[in-house]
Amino acid sequence: MRERILTVLIGVGFGFALSRIGFASWDEVHGMFTFSDLRLLFTFMFAVALIVPSWFVFERLGMAAWVKRSIHPGTVAGGVLFGMGWAISGACPSIGLVQLGEGQLGAIWTLVGIFAGNALYAWIHPRVFGWSTGSCLDD
Repeated sequence: MRERILTVLIGVGFGFALSRIGFASWDEVHGMFTFSDLRLLFTFMFAVALIVPSWFVFERLGMAAWVKRSIHPGTVAGGVLFGMGWAISGACPSIGLVQLGEGQLGAIWTLVGIFAGNALYAWIHPRVFGWSTGSCLDD
């Protein structure tokens, strides 16, 4: 129970930070994708620059491990669909929740689209693709 409470608190804190940075604003996200405002892009770049060396520290401490594995067949197509949905709606799944928390009722449509897309994929997948839907570690 304690771990769940901590997880919720971290999630709320992360959502608050994303809201304050501007990731919940369609205009800000549009500016990033059209390169008219690079602030969010630089935020992403800073996060990556922070995470990469941190990963090596965590690996040294035995808290993480890098495992080489092949790319899952759905990764590229999923990434393209994810990016298109993000560009159209101005939100990835977590930001949809942040927008809803801010009172942006348009986020309901984004979340409905996310759930509908997942349900549609679950129906289409066994009929069309048929590859493992398990973890990338299944390789």
